[in-house]
Amino acid sequence: MSSVATVLDGKALAGRIREDLARLVAQRPLGSRPPCLAVVQVGEVAASTVYVRNKHRACEQAGFDSRSIHLPETLSEGEVAAHVAVLSADPGVDGILVQLPLPSHMDPHVVLAGLAPSKDVDGLLPLNIGNLVLGLPGPRACTPAGIMRLLRHHDVPLAGTRAVVLGRSAIVGKPLAALLVEADATVTVAHSRSRDLADLTRHAELLVVAVGRPLLVTAEMVRPGAAVVDVGINRVPDGSVVGDVHPEVAHVAGWLTPVPGGVGPMTIAALLENTWQSYVTRLGSSPP
Repeated sequence: MSSVATVLDGKALAGRIREDLARLVAQRPLGSRPPCLAVVQVGEVAASTVYVRNKHRACEQAGFDSRSIHLPETLSEGEVAAHVAVLSADPGVDGILVQLPLPSHMDPHVVLAGLAPSKDVDGLLPLNIGNLVLGLPGPRACTPAGIMRLLRHHDVPLAGTRAVVLGRSAIVGKPLAALLVEADATVTVAHSRSRDLADLTRHAELLVVAVGRPLLVTAEMVRPGAAVVDVGINRVPDGSVVGDVHPEVAHVAGWLTPVPGGVGPMTIAALLENTWQSYVTRLGSSPP
């Protein structure tokens, strides 16, 4: 085993995915419009503004059109939901993403109630989560889908693997656990109330950490040779960005995602792929 983990380079793979999509967009039927992603942002959260900018840049690189709908947080959740419903009915829009988190007075389920499931390119509507669990077609949650793409690209073993997902959010932990089960892994979902956390993680051949706690997982918590996926993005007091996994884990793990440059770019790549699939489905039913 190498003394330093193999880097699971999400930035490089995401770049290749954008290039592949750009070629597909260039080959679309003559006279047809390119795919279109609409991003709805509510309020002035600085991190959200950065994420939205990155998504629009990725759309441009892939040859997609993108729309930015920036709404004041003084609106009611019903008014935001009405904007989402208008986009859902727009035949020129293939994918809609509502940037989270929303202001504290808004219930995401209410805001997303008018979102057409086929345009839910974040894969977070109850119908699409249900389709995931049942193994039915539909958009998959972007971060889990990006993680699976990255693992498969690097030939990280999944079938029969003992996997631990640290974190049980509806955005990452739960849908990722379902995708890993679908890939024939044996999955444990751990969280803040799990006892003997280090004992659980030390037995994992695949460890995914998505809790938002800087440098939580240290080298002694990791099985030698394990694949470790760090979903965390945490800004610490000195202004730097660190993950949920301590850098020392690179000397124990067999594979490790960098932060930044690991999971984040793959999340956006999965968003583009979901938008492309929605576009292709719409193109097949009527000229875009």
